[in-house]
Amino acid sequence: MVQPKPVVTKGLTKVYKDFWGRKKVHALVGLDLVLESGEIFGLLGPNGSGKSTTIKLLLGLIFATAGKAEVLGLPPGTPALNQRIGYLPEESYLHRFLTGEETVDFYGRLFGLGRRQRRQRTGALLDLVGLDRRARARQLREYSKGMSRRIGLAQALVNDPELLLLDEPTSGLDPIGTREMKDLILHLKTQGKTILLSSHLLGDVQDVCDRIGILALGHLLKIGRVRDLLLVRDVFQLQARGVSDETRAAIVAAAEGGGAEVLSAAHPATTLEDLFLRVIRAGAEAAKPSPGIDAAKGPPPDAAEGHG
Repeated sequence: MVQPKPVVTKGLTKVYKDFWGRKKVHALVGLDLVLESGEIFGLLGPNGSGKSTTIKLLLGLIFATAGKAEVLGLPPGTPALNQRIGYLPEESYLHRFLTGEETVDFYGRLFGLGRRQRRQRTGALLDLVGLDRRARARQLREYSKGMSRRIGLAQALVNDPELLLLDEPTSGLDPIGTREMKDLILHLKTQGKTILLSSHLLGDVQDVCDRIGILALGHLLKIGRVRDLLLVRDVFQLQARGVSDETRAAIVAAAEGGGAEVLSAAHPATTLEDLFLRVIRAGAEAAKPSPGIDAAKGPPPDAAEGHG
């Protein structure tokens, strides 16, 4: 039996009207989209482009003005479908006076899990999202933004969903929290889950997504595999280690002799994210006490700088 696609939309349109019933905002216009099983698909676009509207339509939280959508072969919003999907909103409005452990257990009850299954599932999910024993015993009102995003993801995974819908999953996170969230998303893909995420942060989408769709003013302007869309086909790049000045000059001369226009012949640059994480991790490693170093004094002043 052929399994239905995780998401299929045809001409999906949402128009918001004013108090008098007049058309006011075309939030989404004629969206045609098909997601493949096991992929991470990113909806990319500026604020107001229709990303969150698309996710809300797929969840059945709002109704389409025109067109249709199917999620795992079912109409959005049906109880049978809700048992099979997980959702992380941009802002998780959870019960502030429950602890992290109680929160996951509460959602396990909503999905009808037994006591033993809830206990096992709660522990496994809190381990997965990186909330330690102290964090899971604290009330959510004491959580930082990063911890709130982690517990939000844990509750979205309580029912072991086939499809995950993530709305701005790295919103408000610092660079380390952002990297950890992206690693979690990639880990979930290895478990066979299909993931649809929306973001306006280009680097986040590039790092985790197999395919992307670019939205603007409710219109899908571009769709394709990330590596294909980013490939600059009229530029050839060579990377090598241990190249002397003489060898570099010879390579440049050979390229120019062959009629090529040499655009650059310099050392490559890393990304700011990679640099930031490398410096922070090097500093943390250097700060660890070791034989002959007083832990109260910390590492020598230049210990972290040497890792730049």
